[in-house]
Amino acid sequence: METNEEKRENRILLISLGAILATLVVIAVVGFLCVNTPKEFIQGQAEATVVKVSGKLPGRVEAFFVREGDSVKEGDTLVHIHSSVVEAKLQQAQAMTTAAKAQNRKIDGGARYQTIQSARDLWLQAQSAREIAQKTYNRMESLYGQGVISAQKRDEAQAAYKAAQAAEDATWNQYNLAQSGAQQEDKTSAAAMVTAAKGGEKEVEALLEDQYLLAPCDGVVDEIYPQQGELVALGAPIMSVMRSDDKWITFNVREELLNDMPMDAEIDVMIPALGNKRTKAQVYYVSDMGDYAVWRATKATGEWDSRTFKIKARPMTTLPNLRPGMSVIYELK
Repeated sequence: METNEEKRENRILLISLGAILATLVVIAVVGFLCVNTPKEFIQGQAEATVVKVSGKLPGRVEAFFVREGDSVKEGDTLVHIHSSVVEAKLQQAQAMTTAAKAQNRKIDGGARYQTIQSARDLWLQAQSAREIAQKTYNRMESLYGQGVISAQKRDEAQAAYKAAQAAEDATWNQYNLAQSGAQQEDKTSAAAMVTAAKGGEKEVEALLEDQYLLAPCDGVVDEIYPQQGELVALGAPIMSVMRSDDKWITFNVREELLNDMPMDAEIDVMIPALGNKRTKAQVYYVSDMGDYAVWRATKATGEWDSRTFKIKARPMTTLPNLRPGMSVIYELK
C-alpha cells in the first residue's frame, strides 16, 4: 500500500501536469488569436520612356554640353559633331550653284553686243556683195540679149548673183539669231541646272544642321555612349534622354490575381527606394504575356495552368525621383 507521502507526491505530480497542460492550451489559444495571416505582396518595377538621340551627320564628337544625370528641356543643345568632309562638300555644292547661276545669266542675257555687231557687219557686207552681183548679172543679161556676150558669161554672172543671195540670207540668219539670244530649250536647261545645284547645296546644309543635336523632349540625360573625340557613324545613337513626363509601373501577375488589379483601378503602391513612399497608381494596360509565361501545376490532378499577365499602372502624382528599375510593392487586399 502507498504511504501518505507517496500519495501526496502523486497528487502534486498530477496537479503540475494539469497546470502545464492548461498553460499550453492557453498559449495555443492566445497564439491562434494573435497570429495574423501573412500579407501577400506583388513586386513590380518602375519604367520610363527613353528616347535615343542620333543624327544624320557622320563625324567626330567635338564637345558635349551635358553630362549623365543632367536635366534638360526640349530644344537644349546636347552635343556638337564636327565633319570636315561634309563642310568641304558644302563648299563644292556652293561653287556648283554659283557656276550654274552664271551660266543661266549668260543664256538669259543673250549674245554680247560685240557678237551682234559683228554679225550685223557680215550681213551688211553680204548685202553689198549681193547688190553688186545683181547689177553685174543685169548688165550681162542685157548684153546677152544684144548678142554681145556668150551664154556662158551670162550664166556665170547669174551663178555669182545667186551665190551672193545665199550668202546674204545666211548672214542675215546669223544676225537675227544673235539678236534673239538662246533657244527656249537652252534657257530651260540652264534654269534646271540652277535648281539642281541649289538642291545639292540644301542637302548638305541639312546634314550640317545635325552638327548640333538638340534635346527631343524634357527629361534627364540617362546615358552617353561615345567619348569626346570619337568618330560616330550616320544614325548612331549619341545619348539617351529619359522622358520626365512618361513613367509607369509594370507588374507580372498570375491570372487568379487579376480581380485585385482590374482595368482603370486605382491601387496603392509603395516604393522602398524612395523611403517607403506610398502613392496611388491607375491601371491602364492588361495583357497576356503569352505561352512562355505560364505557371505550371505541380500536381497531375486538382490544379490547372495559370497564365501570367502583364499589368501597367501610371502614378497619379508626379514622382521626379522615380527611376527605371526601382522596385514597387503592391499589397493584395
